[in-house]
Amino acid sequence: MDDRRPTAVLAEDEPILRSQMKDLLRTAWPELAVVAEAEDGVEAIRALEEHRPEVLFLDIQMPGPTGLEVARHASGRQHVVFVTAHDEYAVAAFEEGAVDYVMKPLNAARLATACERVKKRMSAAPVNLDRLLEMLARRTAQTRQYLRWINASQGAEVRLITVDEICYFHSDTKYTRAVTASNESLIRKSIKELLEELDPSLFWQIHRSTIINVSAIAGVSRDLAGRLIVKLKNREETLAVSQPFAHLFRQM
Repeated sequence: MDDRRPTAVLAEDEPILRSQMKDLLRTAWPELAVVAEAEDGVEAIRALEEHRPEVLFLDIQMPGPTGLEVARHASGRQHVVFVTAHDEYAVAAFEEGAVDYVMKPLNAARLATACERVKKRMSAAPVNLDRLLEMLARRTAQTRQYLRWINASQGAEVRLITVDEICYFHSDTKYTRAVTASNESLIRKSIKELLEELDPSLFWQIHRSTIINVSAIAGVSRDLAGRLIVKLKNREETLAVSQPFAHLFRQM
């Protein structure tokens, strides 16, 4: 009887998510030995070559060689569980017969389900992912992927916040405040970086230091000087709109 523990590599560029996944796997699959962790594509490919694990938990969006490029190295060699913040990736992976996927932010029950599916396939050869990867590459080229979640500091705690929760972002010295209905957190991304990563149909810059979630807007009024003021649905404060961005509200 082979008592050797199954092995896995975790490839995820966000340290907090990588640590969270490792903790969740200890509960979902106690027998699984995580033999290496990778924070970019180069490390992931190196870990696959060095350790030759049975399972790869792989973030599709990785710096360096992308997750898709890493998956090409794993195709037919490792059972791959895709980790993604994008629904279109997840659905495509599942329909094409890849082992499974988990969505960000991570959910313990969903990860446990993915682990159970991997266990059932361990006796069979890992699937060839070439067709899937070609399809995902085409989809990536055609569709720009926008920021879906952020790491934010709140006191000594670091939280994962989906961008849908954000009412607005406001630059605060060298940090940016991410303001939700009930909390304020600090992130290291600048307003300029956020503008490049957020969906412009959902997030508008209304001031050189402020980006607002359109769905958080309750209404717009003018102050005594005629300047536009934005009222929020779930916050008491109001936000000023500077003149260069006033045109955004002409249809409101």
